[in-house]
Amino acid sequence: MNEIIKNIIVIDDNGTLEGSFTSEIFPNDDTQEMTIYIRNKSLMNYAEKCINHFNSMPDSMIDEICHGLIESCHLSDYPDFELPELENVRDILNYCWFTTLTVDKPKNDGISYTVEGEGDWEEVVGFVIKNGNVSYVGVDYEEYI
Repeated sequence: MNEIIKNIIVIDDNGTLEGSFTSEIFPNDDTQEMTIYIRNKSLMNYAEKCINHFNSMPDSMIDEICHGLIESCHLSDYPDFELPELENVRDILNYCWFTTLTVDKPKNDGISYTVEGEGDWEEVVGFVIKNGNVSYVGVDYEEYI
């Protein structure tokens, strides 16, 4: 039985799986649970590696993601939200949240996945991890997968 990924179900005819896991770094408002999408059952072990990577990101990587989120917010055209001055780069996490981690077939030996969420500035934001490093943070992240 899988202990990292819970509540696993098949969601389409292609065999895509949906489950949930506990986020250790990016908690949402009232829960630490995030949804995970796995393109097929053969990727379960790889998906667990992605979750472990996600939950053990070094501080420098978290700060890099936060800087990207701040930049994304400043580029937003949403008129009803103005980001207040932040004391710490991670304070941006008070204004956005992440809901899903998506695992596709790896293109190489490294860890790669996509994380999606939303900001108070009314845009879907996300980040892409390729080969264990941040490759993109912001909107339109699908282009960088």
